Amino acid sequence: MQYRTIIRILGLLVALFSVTMIPPTFVSILYGDGGGLPFLLAFFLCLVTGLLAWYPNRDFRRELRAKEGFVIVALFWTVLASFGALPFLLLEQPQMSLTDAFFESFSGLTTTGATVIEGIEYLPKAVQFYRQQLQWLGGMGIIVLAVAILPLLGVGGMQLYRAETPGPVKDSKMTPRIADTAKHLWYIYLSLTMACAFAYWAAGMNWFDAICHSFSTIAIGGFSNYDASLGQFDSPAINLVCVAFLWISALNFALHYNVVNNRSLKAYFYDPELRAFFLIQFVLVAICFAVLTHNHWYDNVETAFDQALLHAVSISTTAGFATDNFSGWPLFLPILLIFSSFVGGCASSTGGGLKVVRVVLLYLQGKREVDRLIHPKAVYSVRLGDRALPDRVVEAVWGFFSAYALVFVIIMIALIATGMDDITAFSATAACLNNLGPGLGAVAANYADVTDSGKWILVIAMLFGRLEVFSLLVLFSPTFWRS
Repeated sequence: MQYRTIIRILGLLVALFSVTMIPPTFVSILYGDGGGLPFLLAFFLCLVTGLLAWYPNRDFRRELRAKEGFVIVALFWTVLASFGALPFLLLEQPQMSLTDAFFESFSGLTTTGATVIEGIEYLPKAVQFYRQQLQWLGGMGIIVLAVAILPLLGVGGMQLYRAETPGPVKDSKMTPRIADTAKHLWYIYLSLTMACAFAYWAAGMNWFDAICHSFSTIAIGGFSNYDASLGQFDSPAINLVCVAFLWISALNFALHYNVVNNRSLKAYFYDPELRAFFLIQFVLVAICFAVLTHNHWYDNVETAFDQALLHAVSISTTAGFATDNFSGWPLFLPILLIFSSFVGGCASSTGGGLKVVRVVLLYLQGKREVDRLIHPKAVYSVRLGDRALPDRVVEAVWGFFSAYALVFVIIMIALIATGMDDITAFSATAACLNNLGPGLGAVAANYADVTDSGKWILVIAMLFGRLEVFSLLVLFSPTFWRS
């Protein structure tokens, strides 16, 4: 294991991460809210720590293997989210414990969107901006991870996209071409963020709220500057902007890249995962609308459709924006929406969950097994679009699903052991493992009342969900650390 090379890279990442403390400082100066000092102190702490780790190891520039890739991927979120907690620890308003500071930081950087803060609208503007910025940076990190790194590591069937994704994913080792891939993805990500901010502003938000909400929308994070989330604005136009950009962000960013690179929309129309994604979205919205209308939950049909559309899209894509308390909706809708978050967005998107392509493959494999029972001598293959997939990919997806289910059960049981009730434990586990945010029961509004031990368990759930489970599980294998 090339430990000094890993330390060099992490030191450089922490030093670069210190730059993220500068924008909130300027926001504090701009609005004169006096909240800039903690970010300035955090900037120097991150910079000095990063340089102290980088400088003694600056000459260790060996080629990374997949093994080092797993370690760096895991440490990327754990180390940066830990340093991201510094401003929360140094703030006078709100005063946060060590547990709460780490929970908020990990929730932001993993784009989970669960919060322990109450009275968000009364926080200094610098703090509001920083929370949103954390999600935006985490969202870009997810895309680079999913498009450029995980396929190389062969994690949970993500190698499926080797033929379609740009740059280094066709190679067998980590290469400098990842930087080129990341650069192009940054252009797309930044362009979408700017377009989303302008659309929010045009729909009625002020520029500060528009920029902040564009960060969490494109990252599919769900943080808002208000306790009431998008309900603060009471605007169907803003809700529609949110839905449109959540859909765009939930699509495969490798697909966006191919469309931009080829200057053609054909890639969208021929992608089987995209078609499955929008079919799921249509069914969810239709069910929510039908139930809300049948139960006369809202005064008119237009409001019912607006609420059904926003919540179905927001929860199923794992964003977690809300305009109403969906946990109080009638019948089975709250549980249905929580379960929809297990599907999540498309592969290589900023969404959480299992990913649409994996769910499609699980369905196709199940169908193949039924067909084999009917015709034992027939030869069937799992096809995605016009491609027959190798059994290794299908096996990897089943392995991923099994590991995901096992982690879910363990975390939920651990939460119940802390004294949490069953519904809250189930929904909190689903919300954090799927990087959704809001849950049911005691965590419908926020996570302030969860015990400290429960919060640390949920932080682990966020990491498992964000790191595609296997990337973290592999570190617990003794075999991994040999040689």
